[in-house]
Amino acid sequence: MVGATLTTLAAPAKALSTDVVISAVYGGGGNSGAAFKNDFIELANRTSSPISVEGWSVQYASAAGVVFQMTALHGSIPANGRYLVQEAAGAGGTLDLPAPDATGSVPMSGTSGVVALSTSTIPLIGCGISCSTAPNVKDLVGYGATANVETLAAPGLTNTTADARGGSLVDTDNNSVDFTSGVPKATNTAGATVTATDNPGGPTDPTPGSTRIHDIQGSGRISPIVGQNVTNVPGIVTAVRSTGSSRGYWMQDPSADADPLTSEGVFVFMGTTTPAVAIGDSVLATGRVSEFRPATGAQTLTEIGGTVSTVKLTSGNALPAPIPVVFADAFTKTGALEAQPLEPDSYVLDWLEVHEGMRVTVAQSTRLVSPVNTEFGELWVTLKPNQNPTPRGGTAYESYADPNSGRLMLAALNGAPAANVGSTLAGGSIGVVDYQSFGGYVIQTTNLAAITDGGLKRQMVTAPKKAGDLSIATYNVENLTAGDPDTKFARLAQAVVVNLGKPDILALEEIQDNNGVADGGVVAADQTVNKFIAAIVAAGGPTYDWRSINPNNGTDGGAPDGNIRQVFLFNPARTTFVDRPGGDANTAVTVQKERPTSNQIFLSASPGRIDPTSSAWNASRKPLVGEFNYDGNKQLFVIANHFTSKGGDAPLTAAVQPPNRSSEVQRDAQASEVRDFVADLAAKSGNTARVVVLGDLNDYQFSPTLVTLTNDGALLKTLINDLPLNERYSYVFDGNSQTLDHILISPTIMGYSYGVVHINAEFSDQASDHDPQIIRILTGCGSTPLPERCRPGNPVVDVP
Repeated sequence: MVGATLTTLAAPAKALSTDVVISAVYGGGGNSGAAFKNDFIELANRTSSPISVEGWSVQYASAAGVVFQMTALHGSIPANGRYLVQEAAGAGGTLDLPAPDATGSVPMSGTSGVVALSTSTIPLIGCGISCSTAPNVKDLVGYGATANVETLAAPGLTNTTADARGGSLVDTDNNSVDFTSGVPKATNTAGATVTATDNPGGPTDPTPGSTRIHDIQGSGRISPIVGQNVTNVPGIVTAVRSTGSSRGYWMQDPSADADPLTSEGVFVFMGTTTPAVAIGDSVLATGRVSEFRPATGAQTLTEIGGTVSTVKLTSGNALPAPIPVVFADAFTKTGALEAQPLEPDSYVLDWLEVHEGMRVTVAQSTRLVSPVNTEFGELWVTLKPNQNPTPRGGTAYESYADPNSGRLMLAALNGAPAANVGSTLAGGSIGVVDYQSFGGYVIQTTNLAAITDGGLKRQMVTAPKKAGDLSIATYNVENLTAGDPDTKFARLAQAVVVNLGKPDILALEEIQDNNGVADGGVVAADQTVNKFIAAIVAAGGPTYDWRSINPNNGTDGGAPDGNIRQVFLFNPARTTFVDRPGGDANTAVTVQKERPTSNQIFLSASPGRIDPTSSAWNASRKPLVGEFNYDGNKQLFVIANHFTSKGGDAPLTAAVQPPNRSSEVQRDAQASEVRDFVADLAAKSGNTARVVVLGDLNDYQFSPTLVTLTNDGALLKTLINDLPLNERYSYVFDGNSQTLDHILISPTIMGYSYGVVHINAEFSDQASDHDPQIIRILTGCGSTPLPERCRPGNPVVDVP
């Protein structure tokens, strides 16, 4: 009967588990020399939600794997928690396990055996040496001399060792890779942990080993003993990270060596296990030395990881004195940094590397050059207040050659209050030097000094419009979808009406489909757009009309299933959209002439998309082209863009300098497509076409992308270059005020005023992460010389 039941169940291809796994097995309980009295099996929940194991079982067989003995499970495993199954006791041992969550009487082998986690209480029968693929088996570990395994066996056990899965709990379906042997340690659902003791000089004996932190760090970027196991490395705990998937603690040796290039601090990585230590504890750490590279092209963080064990000796110890952060003039040298000697007195990145993991302090008062990200407690300050300052308190990113060496990122481990660019961080913040994928080097701050608000105000358009003027704005509204809260729509609408002064044409980027990132093949965005228009009306604005083209599902990049696209909003009382049928997701818009000898041109479709099947637009947004009439019957072509992002580029702190900007290749191809279309407008119109190219180009005014797009300034003018060098920004990233958004115009547009309206990027409280930009095409500017109001440089926004 049992056999018949088993044959009706679908067998998984493998026992690869994404949620609950076997995290440890120990069969030497009560044997000679053992510390624990009982054998045990430990399970781990890899997810952030509790998981019920009611009706599940763990089943054990000897190395031959013929007959399995079962222990039923009950209850649930907490989010990111453990579950302890106590098995048979021996005559020896001195330590009790933590209170078990399930109890069995199975006598497990102290050398070789098989443990399976099953989602039922049906005994495993007849699976031979292939029990990992048997019905209901969620996970399996074979240890020692057994063929009943996932790929290859985990290490054999002894009376004083257990097999444990690494701190990140990775399940590769290879027991030999996933498990390592070490001192037995057991944890239950309450989080109570007991670690066995061992022989003098072993990992849990309170005798420091021969390896010190400076031996691990070495005098270069890569540890000289990377990949080696280290035992009982001493240190004082200086900081603890107890949340997320990269939990662990930093420790520092209070007895420094004489080499200034060897750091005395290191991070002990514990994955999703919460460290059972506190700041001021004197500890001994055992594990494997590794170099963690958080992103492609990034540098590495030297860690003690693998199967980590920690012996706490004493508490309440004095912490090593923090070292003041002092930066050199130069940011970094060029070439492969990991192959070059460290020169901390000459280069900022080298100074940070030689203090990796150590306790440091920002002793002086500093200025915030980014808003505080309150979700993660992150902020950027400048240690060089006179380095490319913006008028509003930031640091301007003016060229690839100058990444602004005074920038420093702080991440407050205990959170940080909201604060804007230009606010002041008092001196005295203390933390440890870390390296992560976003921002590179960062001070994980245990003591964040007080922040004083800088009084930054949001800007708005102030100059009045004349009857024939036409205002055009671009605004990345950050993944707006119909399901967003009304408050987001209201804030964005307020910006359109008050801060942007009700522009006549508004090009929007990142309008998502009606159900956002929910799957289901929805591509229409009419609910999203109409909800935005209604919010604008409620804020006192006009009833905008709109045009767009729905993309093919899942083809235009951005948030998965969001189907972001560009949209034109326009005020029909101020401008007319010229509709011509034929524009769709796959049809390329072309420039047509009224007659072969005429300069009068028109679009084959309006709205239309530029060459949407070109490989330049793979997984990226296609430009939206529209034809408008204004001020009587003046023709205007507007091209709304959202080029591919910088995802995949190496960070500014990359291991090879200067950083690789691999994403530029596709943006250059996209720029070529738009440039060729604008050139066709110019050529077929006899250089009379008025053209505005705008949107989120995801690149800087000094980038190759802009050189290609503008034909090095001969075809289009980059308006942000009208502004002073330190005002050319609409976005803040890594503490650099920079521009990714642009408005470009053809030479045929004679008189205009232009500006970036700073309402988001510099503020903790944001409706979007981008600032909008606006151009006002001015009437009566066809004469030479230009009237005063028509001359470039006239401000369109206030400058508080």
